[in-house]
Parts: sequence; C-alpha cells; structure tokens
Amino acid sequence: MTAASFLVVPQWQGSGSSRAMRLIDGAEAIRGDLPASATHTVSVPSAAGDALGTGVHRFSSLTLVRELATAELSLLEAPVVTVGGDCAADLASVQHAVAAHPSGAVAVVWFDAHGDLNNVSTSPSGAFHGMVARALLGDGPDGLASAGAARLPAANLVLAGTRSLDDGESAFVDRAGIRVVAPGELDDADAVVRAVEATGATAVYVHVDLDVLDPAHIDGIGYPEPFGVTPAALCDAIRALRARFELAGAGVTEFAPESPEAAGRDMPVILRILGALTGPIGSGGPAASSSTSSSTGAGPRHASTDPDLPDDAL
Repeated sequence: MTAASFLVVPQWQGSGSSRAMRLIDGAEAIRGDLPASATHTVSVPSAAGDALGTGVHRFSSLTLVRELATAELSLLEAPVVTVGGDCAADLASVQHAVAAHPSGAVAVVWFDAHGDLNNVSTSPSGAFHGMVARALLGDGPDGLASAGAARLPAANLVLAGTRSLDDGESAFVDRAGIRVVAPGELDDADAVVRAVEATGATAVYVHVDLDVLDPAHIDGIGYPEPFGVTPAALCDAIRALRARFELAGAGVTEFAPESPEAAGRDMPVILRILGALTGPIGSGGPAASSSTSSSTGAGPRHASTDPDLPDDAL
C-alpha cells in the first residue's frame, strides 16, 4: 500500500463551464472520504480573477492557487494525490513531481477525454483547463507554464483514453510526437505501460480527469464524451503503471456533481480510482462503506485504509 498524502484543491477558475462552481462541491465530497490526518486543503480564492492580458481567463486567481499549492506541496510526503477541482487543480503537483526527479525520469499519463493541449493562440474558449497539459510542456503564460527542472518534455507525455481533440491540438500531437493510447487500447492494461516504457521514464505521474470514463459510469462531469473507458479498465491500467514504475504523484479532477445525492451515487467509482492509486496493487479498488453516514450519503470510506471492492462490484 502506498502511504500517500492528499492535497485538496477546490479550484474552479480554470473551467469554462457555466456550472464551474460545482467543482467546489465535488472536491469537498471527495475530501469527506479521505483520511483527515493525511489530507491538506488549499484555500482557493472566491474571486474569479482577471486575465491580465494573458489570454487565459481568470489568470490572476489561477496563479495564486498555483503558488498556494506549491507551498503546501513542500510540506507533504510524496507521493501526493491531488483532488480537484478543475483539470488544472494539479498543475503545481505535476510540476513539483517532475522537478523532484532527474531530468526525463518522470512521464505523465494524462487520462482524459480531451487533450488539454491548446495554448492561448489555439484555445477556442480561453479556459485554462483546456491548456494545462500544454503549459506543463512550457508553453503558456509566465506564472502558469512549467520552466527549468519542472518542465515536462513532450516525449514524456502520454495521452490515455483521449477521444476529443481540437484541430490545433491534433496538429500539435502529430508535430510533437506525443503518444496516445486510445480508449479501446486500455482494455489491455499493459498498453499504457508500454507507452510509458517507450519514454524511458522510471517514474509516472497519473492525472485522471473523470471525463475519461464513459458517461454511462459517472454522471458528475461537465464535459462528457461517448465511447469512454470503464472504471475497471482505468483502475487496471493505474495498478499496472504502479506495478512497473515509481508513483511520482497523481491527480483526480473535474468532479462536478449537481447535488449531494448525485455525488453520493458517483463516489463508489471515484473511490475505486483512489484505491487503485493508493491501495494494494493487486486489489480491485477502494473502499466499502461503513455504517456511519458521511456528507455524501455514503459511509466514510477512507480510500487508503478501507477494504477493497472487487472489480465486478459496480
């Protein structure tokens, strides 16, 4: 079992959704099922923030959250599992993990229906959650883009479960030679392992945007895309990565339930993912509920400590 630390970043300012504030509720719902002694929370400002001429909506708030998260990360033991919040909630966490390892040692597996590879020139919305992976490669405004030891080489980024790319993103993927593991390929858990092996990395950061899942398996996502990944395939892929590589860190993002009751219905799937990230590598997923009620209507199923559900339980 991984002795993980948890960092909750209920950031919504990177989202382009009119319902972005639901991301706060999603982060809080997940936080309620994390072990309190191992969990830190970033105080995200309530203000939307300003672009300040950068082309990134709410840039000022995003840079502040990045600074606050960076300060928290310096206090936590690795690996850190970051809980968002929007898809940029773990920007600082990825940068921290990459900088903590030798150059080229960390690959980032980006489990996401979307590429998040726009920049300010190609973004159709100006929302940073569609630019965050590109910023990790060093292409973005100062204050958000990775630099120096924190910059991720494009060769060390693997898109997994991705099935919706803007034209500019597709062109960049081809130009940069970024590896893509399609949703159907994830039925073989070793497919993503082979993609990371091809980077030469020895450690992996696992980013999960919950919209990588097929919408038949989860409701609380703002940008669903059909023909996605099953929870079982995603969890198997995560455990296969952990079995082969050091876990440098992880993030679970973009949970936006419409109500506490809806959050409770989605939590078993999310806890399976957290269990795959932090539990015994050979097990099937997180956490059975106890008899005590939590804020989501389910029990306080701490993902790193409770018994695991079998893969066929959902």
